[in-house]
Amino acid sequence: MSRDFSVKRLLAATALAAAVGSFAGATQAEEFDLNALVEAAKKEPPINVYSSTGKIVKQAEAFTKKYGVQATGTKANAAAQLEMVIREGQAKNVQGDVIQISDVPAGVAQLVPQGFVESWLPPDLAAKIPAQYQNPLTVSNEANVFAYNTQLNESCPVKNIWELTEAKWKGKLAMQDPLNKASYVDWFNQMATNADDKVAAAYKEYYGKDLEAGEDGATGAWVKALAANGPLLTDADEAAAQAVGAPDQKEQFIGLISSAKFRNNQDVGSKLGLCKDLKPFAGWMYPSLGFIAKGTDSPNASRLFIHYLMTEEGIAPQAADGKMSTNSDAKLPDDEPSGIGKVLDQIFPYDSASAQSDWDARQDWQDLWRINYKK
Repeated sequence: MSRDFSVKRLLAATALAAAVGSFAGATQAEEFDLNALVEAAKKEPPINVYSSTGKIVKQAEAFTKKYGVQATGTKANAAAQLEMVIREGQAKNVQGDVIQISDVPAGVAQLVPQGFVESWLPPDLAAKIPAQYQNPLTVSNEANVFAYNTQLNESCPVKNIWELTEAKWKGKLAMQDPLNKASYVDWFNQMATNADDKVAAAYKEYYGKDLEAGEDGATGAWVKALAANGPLLTDADEAAAQAVGAPDQKEQFIGLISSAKFRNNQDVGSKLGLCKDLKPFAGWMYPSLGFIAKGTDSPNASRLFIHYLMTEEGIAPQAADGKMSTNSDAKLPDDEPSGIGKVLDQIFPYDSASAQSDWDARQDWQDLWRINYKK
């Protein structure tokens, strides 16, 4: 990465204000009557909801049963959602009325400026949703965390992310390929933009000396060293989770996986443990945004679904997998398997103010990874 890239990254972070200024939707000051919204929704055509989680199917079914408003949930990854929403918007033939998308930079950089979607904040829930999650509306936050095999170790065998760049862990970190999973390079950019000093401090804590990072910064230096140490790259979290937590595993791996994969401990007897107290972070957050398609024939039904998704009842199927609602009243269940709720102060948060910068910097970070990766 060059000095020009670093400057671009910082300048682009300020561009989000202009983008979010184009969002349409209700404000807290508006009068709001949930019953009236329900009645208006019943007079509209059925809605379709796109989400990256399969739980959206059950959520749509429960919504339909609760309100008598027909909704169908469709699982689609972020890339597929983007393609569908853009294609439908260009054709003025909206099929997906509500979109829950986990690719925040793409949502901000592609869907909003072209006027394909709008954000709506339920006025009666506004006081329970922190300001940073209101515009655009963030439905939930999900964590990717470092994990280990509890059958092979009583506690996480690494205490600092810089350990993963050493020969002992060569080929022993299982994670999705950053060239295929954009949220990973977004995480790199988020750390470089908002927490580079913490990555540098972790280096000094582990090695006992200051890091000479150069123009790439501490995060860039870590990414290069990690890539050079040949992580085991997978095409999905499930493969990484199996590499780490399989009950018959003989060789210790560290995983970087979604907290949702800890349900494998209950479902298939996996032995996944969360790497608590890892420096500087035990994992990182990535949010999902809730949008309504502009041009929908069912604007009230779409708003009602967004409202439902922002309640404890509505988000419950996703909360069971560790997805955390931005509504402060909607808590994780006590039996959520990863235990992420107890270590939130150790998880690096996502700052939507840097979303445009994340989008602009994706190719640079992917190039850095591609150039330095060695098997």
